[in-house]
Amino acid sequence: MPNLDYAPLDEALALIANYGPELDNGNFNHAPMVCEALCALGRPEAVMRWLGRYEARMMPRPRGVEAIGEEDWTAALGRRERFSDWDSYLSLDMHFRFEWWQHALDCWAARLAPGFSAAATHGAIRVGHAARALTESPTERREMELAAALASWAASYAELPLPEHMRRGHLSPSRAIREVPLVPPEQRLPGNITTALGRLTEFAEFAPVIDLVEIDDRPDTLLAELSETFARVFLANARDIRTFIVFAHGVTAVHALGNIIPHVEEPTARLLARHAWQSGCALYACFGGGTALAEHIEPVDADRDALIDLAVANGDEHVIKFTEACLFRHQIAPSPVYPAAIRHAIGIFGRR
Repeated sequence: MPNLDYAPLDEALALIANYGPELDNGNFNHAPMVCEALCALGRPEAVMRWLGRYEARMMPRPRGVEAIGEEDWTAALGRRERFSDWDSYLSLDMHFRFEWWQHALDCWAARLAPGFSAAATHGAIRVGHAARALTESPTERREMELAAALASWAASYAELPLPEHMRRGHLSPSRAIREVPLVPPEQRLPGNITTALGRLTEFAEFAPVIDLVEIDDRPDTLLAELSETFARVFLANARDIRTFIVFAHGVTAVHALGNIIPHVEEPTARLLARHAWQSGCALYACFGGGTALAEHIEPVDADRDALIDLAVANGDEHVIKFTEACLFRHQIAPSPVYPAAIRHAIGIFGRR
């Protein structure tokens, strides 16, 4: 039986398909992610109303440049102007080369995993929302959105520095995050998240952090640990709107990982987890304030409907997505950190 909470999603995706992956200010277009998140939160009536307000900020879908083929796709990675080329290529790949969408997702998630941090992790996050929507009901429109989501990841693809030799990690995420070196304040230049992450190539101390955590065969346990760790990083380091946006992505990116890995093979899941960890560490290295984790969490009102109402009323794309991610992870592995993080986020936006 169809999930009625998802009834507006295909209508919203049909409208969104006319637009590209960027907004008029150059930032990432959050529309497909927020519309899916509102459905997951049980607020279908808010989808088209929210989209109607957001649409004015969305840029038209760009023209294609040149067709991408199986022999030359690597040359088009990280080329934002090639989004439409990527979308066309991946749509064909999904429809004609694979029997099920999960096969396409496994193939391309493995190929794109080293670029998990691309566009401040937005490509991977969009893929996570698209995969969950297909799980609810595999419609043609949602399959097209998965292709577009993968295209946005491929077009913005960028890797973080890696160590010369790979080592097996042995620490839990909550212990390992304390070992992540921070970029000194005098080396932090103005710019957005993507610019800051790109400068990590000049910070040699960062490369080994990818191998700090043990990536074992317990994906559910690891996901819970990663999610709570980055929620505690958020509480310790989100001080204003800029740092809220930065550290919210540590949580929403792990949430995306949780939506992807049920549909991919174990080697792909492990590769994604490794680079999701690395991406969260990169955010902390570039923007962290010196305290890795919030240790003691003061209990707050954790009424789910009240928190959802606050997020929907706020209307900010990051607040809605962050609230949905925290509530989803809280439902799976309850922790006081999640309602506290939501309240903290909404408090920051209330101070504007």
